[in-house]
Amino acid sequence: MALLQTSLIWVVYAIVVSILFAVASVFIYVYQTPRDRSPSVTVTCIIAIAFLLATTLLLPIDVSLVSATVSTAIGQRKDWATPEIVDKIIFSLTLVYYILYSVDILLCLLIIPFVYFWYEEYDEVAAQTGEQTSGQRFWGAFKYTMSFVAILVILFLVGFFVPVSRPDGGNGLDFFKRLLTENRGERALTFAIGLLTTLGMCVFVIHTSTGLAILPVRLIKGSPSVSSQNMKANSAVHLESNRERQRQLEGRCGGNHDHLSSKDRRELDALMREERTLIRRQRLAEEAEGEAQGFLMRAWYKLQAFFRPFKLLGGVVLLMAVLLTWVSMLLTAIDKAKNSICKHRCGYILGHINIFNPINQILVQSAKVFPVDYMIFTLLVLIFFFGSVVGIATVGIRFLWINIFQVRKGHTSPQALLLMTAMLMLSILALNYTISMVVAPQYATFGRQTFCDRSPDSSGRLPDCRETKHLVKPCSEAVGNDAAQGVCTPSVASTLLNRLMMRFPFFGVIFFWAQFAFLGIYLLALVASLLRSSKLDEQQLDEDAENAEEEALLTSNRRRADTQWQNVIGRISRRDEV
Repeated sequence: MALLQTSLIWVVYAIVVSILFAVASVFIYVYQTPRDRSPSVTVTCIIAIAFLLATTLLLPIDVSLVSATVSTAIGQRKDWATPEIVDKIIFSLTLVYYILYSVDILLCLLIIPFVYFWYEEYDEVAAQTGEQTSGQRFWGAFKYTMSFVAILVILFLVGFFVPVSRPDGGNGLDFFKRLLTENRGERALTFAIGLLTTLGMCVFVIHTSTGLAILPVRLIKGSPSVSSQNMKANSAVHLESNRERQRQLEGRCGGNHDHLSSKDRRELDALMREERTLIRRQRLAEEAEGEAQGFLMRAWYKLQAFFRPFKLLGGVVLLMAVLLTWVSMLLTAIDKAKNSICKHRCGYILGHINIFNPINQILVQSAKVFPVDYMIFTLLVLIFFFGSVVGIATVGIRFLWINIFQVRKGHTSPQALLLMTAMLMLSILALNYTISMVVAPQYATFGRQTFCDRSPDSSGRLPDCRETKHLVKPCSEAVGNDAAQGVCTPSVASTLLNRLMMRFPFFGVIFFWAQFAFLGIYLLALVASLLRSSKLDEQQLDEDAENAEEEALLTSNRRRADTQWQNVIGRISRRDEV
């Protein structure tokens, strides 16, 4: 029975991981630019995103496996859940977590930087002429990646030798002090995860909070659409007005621009630039109008119109779900601030839930029927994930105030795709803490486990929990309770996070106060997105038109060059024959 139950849980996880690879593939395909694709970049991004989501979505499997060892009705372990079997389950989960976290660290600090420099080292002309070999390209990328190798080595050395905190006992801390019994290798890995999670908190606080505020509002309002006929007509009107003004300036100077004043010359230059933009926009409208006449495009437009009410409804539901999550995070953060066992000395660890948390309660109740809790948890993770994507696309990939790359559907360069993947990896690491310790702490730690809080009566007889149901309590109240020993088994995910905050409390302090920053920025971004009216992004249209024109010019130049090259080869071959 035990083997069958645990096997079914792992089968569900395997199916979800397979779906994650499909989701990651579609996501990368939608965002990358079609004219500048690199197989190495595409494969790396798909694997990285799938592994990070797999790490986060292992938590419900973790909770289900440890919860399956306890009979929740009577608060006692099941007959088959011997200490050996429970230890075996914990060991297998710990092994999977360490493997996933190790792969995540290698992807973020080594593989993604190497693939980035590998792509940057490619020289198309040198490769075609044979001046650049794969070995030279590999060595060039490896040289730049060595700095990241040094960072990784230093990171593990610091985690290996850094002194750890030893909190005083009392106030239920004995329950958590057992977390300090790991070896130095585990400590180094824990320190690396904590440092990467700290970096991820920056992305999580700025980008994820902004994206979660914008995403549902964008679905509700919808992006303003403009028909190709209207855009073509408006462009034609502006173009005629532009050319009329140019003719007036040309007539004023008699064709000699030197006779114009400096102000008129600047105006003429601006009019000429605007003319080129309007011509590109008009050409884009004509192409869109031609495509719209096709059967597939007409069907697509009708399908969009049909699903518009469902999109509006989905936006409202999503907004309600995000607001409920926001309230849950705020309640838990307040609970941690007021009732933490040892406050900043142990990273604001919370012994048990004191304030009702709606999301936590929903997950705990749904955990009684697996995989309902898994479905809810997966939807919650995907909401945060796509919120991060929208936030990165809105804010952009920046260094301080300098915008380095733009992230847009169908227009994301390979370099931007790799950087966006690295940022998503860091934000999902931060999400692991937020969901496990703030959004649903009871669910993430003990799930639906219970224990029988009984003590001998005056006659020395232990009461039967089958008869006295009020003695059955949730394992969230197990801290410092001797009756819970041997019954309540914390999840491996919560153990790793609590171990991190017990060993290095400064990480816990940073993570805790980052939640308040997240909540504040989300509220500001939500108010701004609600008050801001949707506008057609004309700059984006102009960029699309310019890109389309450049692509057409590159295609025509390539064809012309190929034709000239074939003519040269033909003349050489005819000369050789003569």
